[in-house]
Amino acid sequence: MSRVGNKPITVPQGVTVIITDREVKVTGPKGSLDINIPRPITVKQEDLVLSFSRPNDEPANRALHGLARNLVNNAVIGVVEGFEKKLQLVGTGYRVATHPDGITLSLGFSHPVIFKKTPGIDLKIEGNDKITITGIDKHLVGQVAANIRSLRPPEPYKGKGVRYQDEVVRRKAGKTAKAGA
Repeated sequence: MSRVGNKPITVPQGVTVIITDREVKVTGPKGSLDINIPRPITVKQEDLVLSFSRPNDEPANRALHGLARNLVNNAVIGVVEGFEKKLQLVGTGYRVATHPDGITLSLGFSHPVIFKKTPGIDLKIEGNDKITITGIDKHLVGQVAANIRSLRPPEPYKGKGVRYQDEVVRRKAGKTAKAGA
């Protein structure tokens, strides 16, 4: 029995939900999102409550039950509050600056890296080493943050690189000099 899939979603005031055959459109104060619902899952709306059901208890249907519910729940939260990820640049000379196409990152390469804007995502720079990524689509916010982080992931010896604000980088000990040399 899916515990996640059986939890109903209460739709807040100011949010409209339109259910078509295989799609749920969620519209709120920050924007609108379209969610595709997998084939065996059905969505029902009664007043301001959304409920999800599946035809049987096959493992694939059980997995899709919770997935469909969480995708719609994330859309409801996104159009009301939005989502945010924070990145931090750690390292000597590692900087971020605004650029007409997006942001420019100086990450120790011989050239600055230009990260282009993504539709639906806002990139804010705090100081010269912090980036805040905000948007209404949780998946897209996380993907953009992961793409920026992948430009220079934190390395384990000095801890330099692009990391999430709350990320802890496990440090390794470096080489030690030979005792008898």
